[in-house]
Amino acid sequence: MARITIFPLPGAVLYPGLQLPLHIFEPRYRAMVSDALARDRRIGMIQPQRPAEGAPLFSIGCLGRIGDVEALEDGRFNIVLTGETRFRMLRELDVTTPFRQIEAELLPERDDEVLAPIERASFEREAKRFADAQGYAVDWDQVGRLDDQSLINGVSQIAPFDAAAKQALLEAETLPARCELLVQLMQFFGRHSDDDDEGVTLQ
Repeated sequence: MARITIFPLPGAVLYPGLQLPLHIFEPRYRAMVSDALARDRRIGMIQPQRPAEGAPLFSIGCLGRIGDVEALEDGRFNIVLTGETRFRMLRELDVTTPFRQIEAELLPERDDEVLAPIERASFEREAKRFADAQGYAVDWDQVGRLDDQSLINGVSQIAPFDAAAKQALLEAETLPARCELLVQLMQFFGRHSDDDDEGVTLQ
């Protein structure tokens, strides 16, 4: 078990091995970063179940390590978190710090997972359809050179899906399962993206 300082940010997910740039401006989170820099440089990214103060948290998040740091004169920070491992929240701790802390179980990562060729091909085909429909410019030659984990986790992290969809991707137990879900989400959001002005949600 581990005691983790958390940054509950709706819509923001982090995956092991990937990076997440963050601009820290609220006083409590400036204190969080200062505290982390003085200790082990680690912060847990986890989504709240709704965008409200003190909202309940989803159970799965990702522990990140602060790499690059830019401390601004007015006390704000620009930081880059690098994902280390996912975690499962066991309970939230009663603390006196302005930022929230939890007790969590670290989840071991499998770095040897790969997709079957048909899974990779299916994903790339759907990703091209989705990118074209959304008007995204993508360097597909560069995409083709990515390993399976970097590709699937990278798209999962930056995809323009709602918080519930992003959380479902993070909670997928295996890389093939995450890939399959990602294809389904691209199909779902791709079909519904023009249905109404308020967007589509899985919640």
